Amino acid sequence: MTIPTTMRAVVKPAPGEGLALVEVPVPAVGPDDVLIRVTAASICGTDVHIYNWDAWSAGRIKPPVALGHEFAGTVAAIGPAVDDLPVGTPVSAEGHIVMPGARHVVSGQEHLAKDMVVIGIDRPGAFADYVAVPRRNVWVNPPELDPEIASLQDPFGNAVHTVHAQPVAGRSVLITGAGLIGLMAIPVARAAGAAAVYVTDVNPRRLAMARDMGADLALDARAAPAEAVMGATGGAGVDVLLEMSGNAAAIDQGFTLLRPGGDAALLGLPGKAVEVNWSDHLVTKGATVRGIYGRRMWETWHQMRALLGTGAVDLRPLITHRYALDDFQAAFDVMRSGESGKVILRP
Repeated sequence: MTIPTTMRAVVKPAPGEGLALVEVPVPAVGPDDVLIRVTAASICGTDVHIYNWDAWSAGRIKPPVALGHEFAGTVAAIGPAVDDLPVGTPVSAEGHIVMPGARHVVSGQEHLAKDMVVIGIDRPGAFADYVAVPRRNVWVNPPELDPEIASLQDPFGNAVHTVHAQPVAGRSVLITGAGLIGLMAIPVARAAGAAAVYVTDVNPRRLAMARDMGADLALDARAAPAEAVMGATGGAGVDVLLEMSGNAAAIDQGFTLLRPGGDAALLGLPGKAVEVNWSDHLVTKGATVRGIYGRRMWETWHQMRALLGTGAVDLRPLITHRYALDDFQAAFDVMRSGESGKVILRP
């Protein structure tokens, strides 16, 4: 395979709103690296934050940098220390890179390492023709897996990890926040044997998608959903809360609907400190609360492979728009509108 010296990449060129498509050198391949020709990449909420240049982006991103950490592709070249990935192998990658000697790493919890390097933030990302990643972060995909679906595994892993953080079989589940990860959690909970899945959000399109993904109830969070949820649970409340929104009102609503002794898994990230009714929601309720971040490497990826490979979970309904890399602006416009599902970029 002949690899060019330059390529297209969607980059954050400087502080401020917006992105640019520019010509950049193809990434160099280090001894332990794999160069991947990108076949599909998906836009996530982090990319939108960077596009908008909000307070988080301004404190985290050092332009110029190519965006994109959700992707699939094929192996184009390997470093001299890599001997197990033939050119053409279909792959994706874990977007969080644990650096050698990272602090606070416990076996099985590498995803919580403090010294994390993130593809598309700290090093060039996959909204490009090629991306280079360390071999230890490369995940080999089944050849029959659609690259568009393969590109969703990074966020899908967040949903799988959140659902499986506690038992859900035979239990009622409330998902607060029908963002893309919240929507992915619906069929995962179903596949895990949930007795019922309820979803709250304020976006009518996302609530419709929640119904399409298998939710028993998809409720407008502004329209007093407590009556419907409590009625559906015989007045007991839900057994499991999966908090995906990061919204203070949704968090309070979710804990209000959690039954005494229930489990809560918190994935959503509030933009500022949130006041919690500590006594009623946590202590006297006897709630078990888990903070969720990222995906377990590689336990969650094996779970994803099984869910996708057996057909237990179908993510295709979540993909609503597809654009060529050259049309990245249209792709970000529709993603920022809040009226899309997953948006795919195809180099």
